[in-house]
Amino acid sequence: MTLKYRKGLKQRARELRKLGTKAEALLWSGLKNKKVLGYKFNRQKPLGNYIVDFYSHELKLVIEIDGISHNEKIGEDKKRQRQIEQLGLTVLRVYDDDVCADPDAAIRFIINWVKEHTSDN
Repeated sequence: MTLKYRKGLKQRARELRKLGTKAEALLWSGLKNKKVLGYKFNRQKPLGNYIVDFYSHELKLVIEIDGISHNEKIGEDKKRQRQIEQLGLTVLRVYDDDVCADPDAAIRFIINWVKEHTSDN
């Protein structure tokens, strides 16, 4: 299944990859190159009307990093998450501060989720 996205998001996703936060860089280093149980992740992936932080097509999993700026847009985040879930995807949220404090723990959290939600691990 190919997930479509709104025109213009691809270029914006490229820009966001260059402007990534410290937490995004730390988490990406643990996700890239199939480091999570052999699953491929993409960074700043356009999906529907949004760009998600990380996405695994095989797992149908979106990972979003929530920072302090998300405190002011909880309603928007819930709406966004509902729309992403309507595409048949699961959204996992990790906190910026937690990733920066212990990136390995954030990766273990994701690995544990994968193990619990797949039959081949």
